[in-house]
Amino acid sequence: MIHEPIQIITTGGTIDKIYFDAKSTYQVGCPNIKRVLEELPVTVDYQITPLLQKDSLEITDADRQVLADTIKATPGQRIIVTHGTDTMVESAMALADIQDKTIVFTGALEPAMFKTSDAIFNIGCAIAAVQALPAGIYITMNGRIFPYDNVVKDVENSRFVPRSELS
Repeated sequence: MIHEPIQIITTGGTIDKIYFDAKSTYQVGCPNIKRVLEELPVTVDYQITPLLQKDSLEITDADRQVLADTIKATPGQRIIVTHGTDTMVESAMALADIQDKTIVFTGALEPAMFKTSDAIFNIGCAIAAVQALPAGIYITMNGRIFPYDNVVKDVENSRFVPRSELS
């Protein structure tokens, strides 16, 4: 078996948000996952491909097509997508026809550089999930792994849950 690096594709979202100064609002900056992984004792090989730097509410169908095309062209079979949480499910659904790769979406509810951010935990879960799961599309947030077609963001409680919990 050939050992392939995990492919990490970044699209922006809260995980990559930063303050530029005390008077500004958050803006999506460069991918924070590289810095996060460099500061941890991670022993898996990975490659990072910055694709978009957008708040997920600004991601368009054209952006989702670029994401799908990028993933299809990626030689690796294990892919993590960092993404904003507001439209993560919609972007995962746009990849439904990709069936030969393990694709795991993750993000954060607070910027990765905040001490209280869930980003490090979610990234760790995504790294484990992408290595252990069979081909398919998944979302991992809050310590749980969900099939992409059975998850929603529970905005009121700031977490992801199976669709049946919000019906």
